[in-house]
Amino acid sequence: MDVESFQAAVLKGMPQAMSGKIVTFGIAPDAPEIGYGYIQLGGLIEQGQMAYYITRFVEKPDLSTAQAYLDAGNYVWNSGLFMMRASVWLSTINKCRPDIFAACRNAWDQGSVDGEFLRVDKNAFEQCPSDSIDYAVMERIADHGSKLPTGAVIPLAAKWSDIGAWNSLWQVLPKNDAGNVSKGDVLLSNCNNTLAISESRLVACVGVENMIVVETPDAVLIVHKDKTQEVKSIVDMLKQQGRSEGQWHRKVFRPWGWYDGIDMGERFQVKRIVVKPGASLSLQMHHHRAEHWVVVHGTARVTRNDEVYLVSENESTYIPLGTKHRLENPGCVPLEMIEIQSGSYLGEDDIVRFEDVYGRKEQ
Repeated sequence: MDVESFQAAVLKGMPQAMSGKIVTFGIAPDAPEIGYGYIQLGGLIEQGQMAYYITRFVEKPDLSTAQAYLDAGNYVWNSGLFMMRASVWLSTINKCRPDIFAACRNAWDQGSVDGEFLRVDKNAFEQCPSDSIDYAVMERIADHGSKLPTGAVIPLAAKWSDIGAWNSLWQVLPKNDAGNVSKGDVLLSNCNNTLAISESRLVACVGVENMIVVETPDAVLIVHKDKTQEVKSIVDMLKQQGRSEGQWHRKVFRPWGWYDGIDMGERFQVKRIVVKPGASLSLQMHHHRAEHWVVVHGTARVTRNDEVYLVSENESTYIPLGTKHRLENPGCVPLEMIEIQSGSYLGEDDIVRFEDVYGRKEQ
């Protein structure tokens, strides 16, 4: 992004925001892009100022409509960047979507402080209706006769890209002579205009063109560059089928550190666990699984029913099914360990918490 142009656009929008308007930034289109939303510019708010009224928002158009917008010259891409006073936003969302405002207020009021963070109440926040800022607010402020704040759009020419799809990422990254982009452990043979990314293992592509290949520890994605906007259909399928890939990454971060599910099979699961210095997991119990812990770095303080003891590097301990237990890191270096779970059910919801310094009720 052109930082100076971005800063100049922000300075142009600041007086509008300070006066009570909701400001968004529009990108001058250079192609009939079907992956972006558009904003139709109205008249100038003030003569001599590059701030326009918003006539309407348009969601991702088909190719012919996008070309018509480009030819008209009074449409800009919706960057999704906004600027407004906090008080204006709170008041506006309350008027436009009082149900969203009430749910967020409830989640905030029931939240808890965790170090430098305020963690909103999970159950309350999950009750919040799902909607985009464009649908919930911005499309409504385009009606100048409403009692809502005026919307203003500032044209922005800063080499911007939404990077909202893999094809957009391919467009902005440096390419070789064949138009290929590769990141990680990738081998390409007789390939053209292809993006290939590897995060954890070798990816080899032979004779492919205009393809996106992305490998992560969670999954592998292969899609034609013209179809990257359709990836959300796969996400919908994951959710409909109740697959874990639609809910969890293999590596999951927690307030105390993180764990990585490195292997699993019938009635067993293996995790790598890292606990931050001074941090501790909750005092908990499982109905359906036992656990075997092996410390590979650092020192663990283990609570097992009424016992409290230390486990050092290359030592292990066993937590039987139904045992109340806690894992802590009393040291000054990260605690790294391997956890082997075994049992009839290994889901993350098989946790009964008795004490938790982070105020959680469920994993």
